Amino acid sequence: MMGLYTNFRVLLYVAMFASLWRRYCLALETTFPATFIFGDSLVDAGNNNHIATIAKANYAPYGIDFPGGAKSTGRFSNGRTVIDIIGEELGLNAYIPPYLARTTVGDVVFRGVNYASGSSGILNETGAIAGDRINLDAQIDNFAETRQYIISTVKNANRLPKASSKRLLGEALFFVVMGSNDFIINYFSPIPSIRTQKVTPEMFVDSMISRFRLQLTRLHEMDARKIVVANVGSVGCIPLERASNLNLQYPTGGSCKDSMNKATVLFNAKLKSLITELNSNLVQSKFVYADVYNMFSHLVDNYKSYASILCRNRSKYVFWDWAHPTDATNVVIAKRFLDGNSTDMYPMNIRQLYYA
Repeated sequence: MMGLYTNFRVLLYVAMFASLWRRYCLALETTFPATFIFGDSLVDAGNNNHIATIAKANYAPYGIDFPGGAKSTGRFSNGRTVIDIIGEELGLNAYIPPYLARTTVGDVVFRGVNYASGSSGILNETGAIAGDRINLDAQIDNFAETRQYIISTVKNANRLPKASSKRLLGEALFFVVMGSNDFIINYFSPIPSIRTQKVTPEMFVDSMISRFRLQLTRLHEMDARKIVVANVGSVGCIPLERASNLNLQYPTGGSCKDSMNKATVLFNAKLKSLITELNSNLVQSKFVYADVYNMFSHLVDNYKSYASILCRNRSKYVFWDWAHPTDATNVVIAKRFLDGNSTDMYPMNIRQLYYA
């Protein structure tokens, strides 16, 4: 009887070890590095479906052109996000799941997690107008929990926790797409109760950069090494802002808000300097500056050259709604993320970062 019990325990331990080893192998054998996404509604894959906010996109017609049939996943587009398309181009066989989805548990996180939340910002007060949101500090907190799960799982499977978990996270791709809402629904908010224009644009931008420096450094401290940081696009030219910018020249709306664009240009210049600073000061870091402002401006200024891409059904439009690009626009931007020159992606593009 004792021998039978002993044999059962041995079999149980073998089964437990096999399960843990499978998790470890799942993490290291993937042909695509894990992908961790932080950001706002431009890359939210459905986290806002699970919180109390008016910033939701889990209803028709959102997702009407999503692959596999119309499906309102919570993405703020008629189809895919830029990150979805980048993953497809690099061979990822499934989209990175949102952190708050009930199915984003266990071994799934070894492939990556999307922490992005619509209406969120770099500053914690950003987005209050919309209700609940997961701002960047909280998104990084959520990543910390994911990281701890990865470390503990690999430790139990491998007995070399530091080397193994650091390898997985060091090879992973991190995307940070954040900052637009800090201008749209914070500093330049049309609602006086949350307006923060008691400070100058320069002072506001400095507060954003100071906070962003701490946040990006924290990611590096948690083993992130390959980090793509998108700058802020020309938010003064989104449909919401153009429609509200009535004047004699454009009586029905249509002109961009120069004050907003000037503020974002100032932020972007300081962000690029920050990326250079972090690459110099943080060991083994590979921060990449993605110039979305330049990419989007080029698209708008040269729309005729993109006619074959942007002139199919709904995709003939650059914007899907009041602020978010169409699937077709995201295809154009994603390709420049992947293969853009140093004007688009500095100091390297995504394909180069992938093999770095």
